[in-house]
Amino acid sequence: MAKVQYEQFFYIAKVEFLGFRYHGWQKQKDRPKTVQGMLEKTLNFVLECEHSKLLSASRTDAMVSANDFLCKFKTRKYMEPQKLLFELNKNLPLDIKIHSVKETQKSFNIIDAPKTKTYHYYFCNEFKPSPMIAPFMVNFNDQLDIELMKKAAKIFEGEHSFERYCYRPNENKIFKRVIDSCSIFENDILTANFFPEQSYVFEVVGKGFLRHQVRIMMGAMILVGSGQMSLEEFKQTLEGQSFERVKLIAPASGLKLFKSEFTYE
Repeated sequence: MAKVQYEQFFYIAKVEFLGFRYHGWQKQKDRPKTVQGMLEKTLNFVLECEHSKLLSASRTDAMVSANDFLCKFKTRKYMEPQKLLFELNKNLPLDIKIHSVKETQKSFNIIDAPKTKTYHYYFCNEFKPSPMIAPFMVNFNDQLDIELMKKAAKIFEGEHSFERYCYRPNENKIFKRVIDSCSIFENDILTANFFPEQSYVFEVVGKGFLRHQVRIMMGAMILVGSGQMSLEEFKQTLEGQSFERVKLIAPASGLKLFKSEFTYE
């Protein structure tokens, strides 16, 4: 019997989501609540079909949020992009919002397209801040030397070996990565009346990141700031060949994919 060929339609969507109650972006058999799963379910409901499929420009861990997450999806039913944008936002939960939808081509490869990503890690250093901050930033109780952390953050800039900043690495992984910029500054981006008076942003910009890399980079900053790692010891984590990972992975809830930049059709 000849295989039936269906017409397919392709779109690019820019998505914002609060990841606190999701098990990351990627759909998983044993983790029913993911951002991808919720979007595919909503697409199928809006388009009254069962074959919508999404591909993303990146992945996020459980509880990680995104301001500017790009995904490509295909469907068997056409809907004008502005109408589709409206219907998706009407039916999605409050913690997911679509900012734009546009048509694209089957040939556009969202996974391999050159891109630059900006990650923010929001944190504070209080004795006991409001529990309402939990979905947005992480509190570190240890007394932190923020100025020393700022110096350490700048050392990440440029090309380095990030063997020690990858979760469960394997020998075939490419560990040489370039960090375009890296800094720590006072947070005036994400604000709320229940946030502490002073909070901070660890900002990292680059074209490619290893699994948990930004969270482990943040962990290294905490080790430096709390005096558990000297600046010289920190510099050595970016040198030589070693699979001994930096021991602290910062909690996921403080991490946000702040911006994704690439040219797409």
